[in-house]
Amino acid sequence: EVRTLESGGGSVQAGGSLRLSCTASGFTFDDSDLGWYRQAPGSECELVSNIASDDTTQYADSVKGRFIISQDRANNMVYLQMNSLKPEDTAKYFCRADWFRGGYCNDYWSQGTLVTVSS
Repeated sequence: EVRTLESGGGSVQAGGSLRLSCTASGFTFDDSDLGWYRQAPGSECELVSNIASDDTTQYADSVKGRFIISQDRANNMVYLQMNSLKPEDTAKYFCRADWFRGGYCNDYWSQGTLVTVSS
């Protein structure tokens, strides 16, 4: 079935770094806009960062200057380098193509990867 596969999450101290990776299962990224979304317990799903096929990027204000999104379209890979992590970054992170529907932070498309940042 169509899925995204995220990896790289874990537990880290505030100020640390993690690198998230995502690939496609059952489809290819092609020219889709790709994004990382996150949802903390009790919070709404939010867009963290997005990258287009032409490398145009956007970031949530809360992560600008700390996170970097990148891609390798030929190998169906998208990455999120997360630096200077803060406790408020704690969330489950999901990788999505823009055409995914039904919500970007549920486990229909993927299980996501959990990031936990401690003080």
